[in-house]
Amino acid sequence: MRSLVIAASLALGAAAAFGASLAQADNLKIGYIDPLSGGGASVGEVGLKHFQFLADEINAKGGVNGQQIEIVPFDGKTNPQESLIQAQKAIDQGIRFITQGNGSSVAGALLDFVAKYNDRNPGKEVLYFNYAAVDPVLTNDKCSFWHFRWDANSDIKMAALTNFLKQRPAVKKIYLINQDYSFGQSVRTQARAMLKEKRPDIEIVGDELHPLLKITDFSPYIAKIKASGADTVITGNWGQDIALLLKAAADAGLQTDFYTYYAGGAGGPTAIKQTGLSDRVFDIVEGNANDAPASAQKTEQEFRDKYGVTLWYPRAVNEMRMFAKAANEAKSNDPKAVAAKLEDMKVEGFDGGEIVMRKDDHQLFQDMFVRSFGPLKPGQKFDEEKTGWGWTTQGRVAGKDTLLPTTCKMERP
Repeated sequence: MRSLVIAASLALGAAAAFGASLAQADNLKIGYIDPLSGGGASVGEVGLKHFQFLADEINAKGGVNGQQIEIVPFDGKTNPQESLIQAQKAIDQGIRFITQGNGSSVAGALLDFVAKYNDRNPGKEVLYFNYAAVDPVLTNDKCSFWHFRWDANSDIKMAALTNFLKQRPAVKKIYLINQDYSFGQSVRTQARAMLKEKRPDIEIVGDELHPLLKITDFSPYIAKIKASGADTVITGNWGQDIALLLKAAADAGLQTDFYTYYAGGAGGPTAIKQTGLSDRVFDIVEGNANDAPASAQKTEQEFRDKYGVTLWYPRAVNEMRMFAKAANEAKSNDPKAVAAKLEDMKVEGFDGGEIVMRKDDHQLFQDMFVRSFGPLKPGQKFDEEKTGWGWTTQGRVAGKDTLLPTTCKMERP
């Protein structure tokens, strides 16, 4: 009798496990490929929290075409070869949507991999959503029907920054310091070109490239900046490379303005506070929580309450919401059908204003904000990393004014 009870219990357990596995198999899975170890882990792990939070938001509203979204993490280690291995693992698990953002070299490799895979596997295509890799070539000469980008590319960001700098006559001497890979090289090239056009009186007193996510002590670089007499630094550094750069500047007492792409990332705000450079460190972003619409501020607060960190990626919100809208409108979770609906889609962005996914190259256009970091101002709600300092908008560029031509010659299936 006891053996019959045990057998029945085992059978029930097996049935429950089988049912759970079936339910999981029925989920709509998105492969998240970003660094979860190494120097980029601080940004990769927070990015993962964004997508898990957003999946929960969509699932609470019924999911996508009746399926619940499941985010499946893969550690790409900010390495193109490792990321391709992880992409293949995702495909082997039946995943047909992948998202990635940290590292344009990784993005370029993934874009090529997905395009070639789709050519060889008609009817089993994979769609690649890019939320943060900003090398302009990805939506120009390397553009693909199977790739969509929700972040402004580095040319768009530099155009907005240099338009802002054009109005600041006190800027006379600029030092460029960037990571030595495709994105960092693009930042330095476009900074030189756009400054020459808009502010030919500015002198570039230094131009430095350094290894990506390998430097643990930036004091030698800061010493060079100090010796150059620069009044301003422009950098595209991200992850530990921006946090450690600012920390070294604080330690050396460097008194310059910093114009950055990613000073708002993990450790950046704390390092800025240590510099004491109130409202002298700027970034260029697609939104600012302190003057966002009420709905965005509510989501920001919910995210902070849940994870204890800032919602860094409004673009991830736009990505996931547009994905759900496209799939539901297509009445299909097939990647090709979703891609067709995303083309030329116009919606209200997370931080307000109309955003549009340009059909020609799959580049999103949106309003851009130049912010500075300093003590919270009256009426501001959100500080960063418990510093008591927060971001203040200093300039806003309308999405229509960020439009740049593309060299993309899209081949559609």
